[in-house]
Amino acid sequence: MYNTKIQEVTPKNVLSETLFCIKDILKPGFKCKQNWFEKRYSEGLRIRILKDNEDKMLGFIEYVPASKAWRPVNAPNFMFIHCMYLAAKKTRNMGFGSELIKACENEARSKKMDGVCVMTSKGAWIADKRIFEKNRYCEVGKKGRFELMVKKWNKTAPDPQLIDWTINQQKYQGWHIIYADQCPWHEKSVEALLHTACDFEIDLKVTKLNTALEARYAPSGFGVFSLVHNGKLLEDHYISATRFRNILKKELKSA
Repeated sequence: MYNTKIQEVTPKNVLSETLFCIKDILKPGFKCKQNWFEKRYSEGLRIRILKDNEDKMLGFIEYVPASKAWRPVNAPNFMFIHCMYLAAKKTRNMGFGSELIKACENEARSKKMDGVCVMTSKGAWIADKRIFEKNRYCEVGKKGRFELMVKKWNKTAPDPQLIDWTINQQKYQGWHIIYADQCPWHEKSVEALLHTACDFEIDLKVTKLNTALEARYAPSGFGVFSLVHNGKLLEDHYISATRFRNILKKELKSA
């Protein structure tokens, strides 16, 4: 039986509490995410870590007022969940995910918001919708592999909507990476992809997103990472050098 507690991460304790998804404070990705987090904290972004009675980290949630979300969503007066994750499979049916979701909902209610929304998917790097269905969230939008799930207590509020992330893809001609420090693993991936691009003598242009508005109109559903070639989205989450090498071989062969 677990006794749990939820610890809020703040700019003052981030080095001792870590960011959960990256715990080594000496890694470059940690510093990138730390700087990003500290800037976003004043905008209402929160990271909360679920711990057991021995201070072991069990999971975490990151959320922000949807007006400042780094995902392609339009949801005035809603809270938006960026990420949620439980560390061990053996703890994933013990109500810990629901506990984290409830913490987010409680804060949204305290701020007089209309509800909470989240983008989900069965694919990589984002939560599955089943945990939200268990917590009485409803699907109000779907595009590609992504669903928009919503729980609202103000029934008169308009439903949140997905922003069409395909509309800006054509402006990225050639090879492009568009990314943000919302995920601490992006910096490592971008560096590896740049080295691989050099091996193939490819001019890979890199754009770092600096605001939530830029991310909401980025060319992928994930918002904070896009690999685009000649207007075609190839990946919407960070990848390894090996994966990029295989993509290059395939794209160059078909050119």
